[in-house]
Amino acid sequence: MAFRTRSLPDGFPDKGRGGMAAVGYARVSTTDQDLALQLDALAKAGCARVFEDKASGARADRPGLTAALGFVREGDVLVVWKLDRLGRSLPHLIETVTALEGRGVGFRSLTEAIDTTTPGGRLIFHIFGALGQFERDLIRERTRASLDAAVARGRRGGRRPVVTEEKLRRAKSLIAQGLTVREAAARIKVGKTALYAALDEEPENASDCFT
Repeated sequence: MAFRTRSLPDGFPDKGRGGMAAVGYARVSTTDQDLALQLDALAKAGCARVFEDKASGARADRPGLTAALGFVREGDVLVVWKLDRLGRSLPHLIETVTALEGRGVGFRSLTEAIDTTTPGGRLIFHIFGALGQFERDLIRERTRASLDAAVARGRRGGRRPVVTEEKLRRAKSLIAQGLTVREAAARIKVGKTALYAALDEEPENASDCFT
């Protein structure tokens, strides 16, 4: 993973730390991809400084993004070429932009023409945030409904039991015929501990536990 920062060519002067500055962030997924398209777009947008990463967007450890977020100050605007250059996912994108907004830092995405320094841009991100929460609520509801349905069918979440109902029925029959739990477990090819748990009983004698 590569990271660098650069000042863009003359003609797009840095407004200095005392005033508003447009700070760019550019990312490509691999080292053999070219940043030129993004850098040209960021320069035209007035970015005097650009932070760069060459890393997958799925990575949480992007030093260029970390440096850019640490560099911007109140009144600045963080600019990206496209939304997917910044966020790993919609929730991460919303979280990052919301954190910037809380610090008084604006956000612009050039391709989607989103600018949170404008009322329209802020509205779009509020809608994004509502959609993200809606998606999370739906996932929770579906998961809860799936678990409730499984319980209603007599199943529980987690791994499938080693001792199935059929094996348990056979084991009880073998034990009724005089076999020990250990012997019954061997017949149905399960561990004696698992069978004890399924039968919900303790070993009848200590020697049987260690046989």
